[in-house]
Amino acid sequence: MTYPTLHLLIDGERVPVGHRRSHAVINPATGEILADLPLADAADLDRALQTAKRGFEVWRHSTAQQRAAVLTGAARLLVERQESIARIATMEEGKTLAETRIEVMMVVNLFNFYAGECQRIYGRQLVRPHGMRSTVTYEPVGPVAAFAPWNFPIGNPGRKLGAPIAAGCSVILKASEEAPASALAVLQALHDAGLPKEVGQAVFGVPDEVSRHLLASPIIRKLSFTGSTVVGKHLMKLAADDCKRTTMELGGHGAVLVFDDVLIDQVLDALVASKYRNAGQVCVSPTRFIVQSGIFDAFRKGFTQRAAQLKVGDGMAEGIQMGPLANPRRPPAIDHLIHGAVAAGARLHTGGERIDGRGFFYQPTVLSEIPLTTAIMNEEPFGPVALINGYDTEEEMIAEANRLPYGLAAYSWTQDSRRQKRLAREVEAGMFCINTTIMAGADAPFGGVKWSGHGHEDGPEGLMACLVVKTVHEG
Repeated sequence: MTYPTLHLLIDGERVPVGHRRSHAVINPATGEILADLPLADAADLDRALQTAKRGFEVWRHSTAQQRAAVLTGAARLLVERQESIARIATMEEGKTLAETRIEVMMVVNLFNFYAGECQRIYGRQLVRPHGMRSTVTYEPVGPVAAFAPWNFPIGNPGRKLGAPIAAGCSVILKASEEAPASALAVLQALHDAGLPKEVGQAVFGVPDEVSRHLLASPIIRKLSFTGSTVVGKHLMKLAADDCKRTTMELGGHGAVLVFDDVLIDQVLDALVASKYRNAGQVCVSPTRFIVQSGIFDAFRKGFTQRAAQLKVGDGMAEGIQMGPLANPRRPPAIDHLIHGAVAAGARLHTGGERIDGRGFFYQPTVLSEIPLTTAIMNEEPFGPVALINGYDTEEEMIAEANRLPYGLAAYSWTQDSRRQKRLAREVEAGMFCINTTIMAGADAPFGGVKWSGHGHEDGPEGLMACLVVKTVHEG
């Protein structure tokens, strides 16, 4: 399959590299350059802003039926184009074809959900004395600047586009420069389904330049960002200067509490598959395994055996269970964290090294007995490494789960129904799984607490995040 020619998309025009700076998009499985991506300059960004302003005036007056038709139409096109988009995503991000095919369907489900939800933007009428009326209505917030990272090159752009379009907003999407073609394919499906050219645009560029330029403009009324906590805090400060609405899905360090009343093999089969999905480059990846001491040795042994048997390779090949890391920065970053932990006394059971050859491959890794003072126990590793420590009591396990300032996703495995309720109440996370690793769904709000951000994507809450409340009193 041929990788597509890359471009910016502004006011319906595919803007090529031309005189602009460019970024080389690399296949992480081979290290080869796939294409050059144009990087927007100030004039491009100004044009995108003015177009978004016009687009909002068009789309805010669209009917719910019009918006629903675009979303359902785009969903149908994504189904038809599933294989080609999945292959593009695997080429530029590295995850397996099985994963990227699922990712396309994630966006299909989300668009179909929002097609229905945009027809349920209900207001209400308040009880008032005779002769007076008070109503509460919802209106689109305005043009949205949406920043999507590389780790879900199809799903993240879908999230950034679906809710604003359902709400009646225009969107300037800045997806990752390392996985641009997937994002362009999602936006193109919306345009092909009838989205006005002014409503959805895509720009790429030097991230700090783009974010400062867009967020400095009063045209932008909302920031939607998925990425690291460090960058998220920076963008929130920029947005605060103009009191822009923000939805922030930031970093995590997923705690997994495993108690000694479980069937270990069933738990391990689920957790190992989830841990090494997308080579661990998942914001909700289970990472800190907090295991009750009665099953600690058996759990660690079983986890290590399964991790060591995973088939790592080019995500385009059949039978591959884990692809490469997504870019050349990730292997040395993972190396630094793992080797720092081992130097501090952690035990390495499997992995811990890069895989020789082309591309950015890394061995599935298992560490245990890791000191809590190490960087890897306090910073999100965002890679194929599992951290396993043992604890005696439920109280100790909950304390460790809540120790960090992150609170995106957490998991628990226990058959004790009373304990399940206690954990759901006491573990500090925006999303919590009991005896499962499946947490995302089109109808389920997705977001975190503490340093993991605020606001939600998906579900009715994702749509409401793109609306403002207006109360009208009539005498």
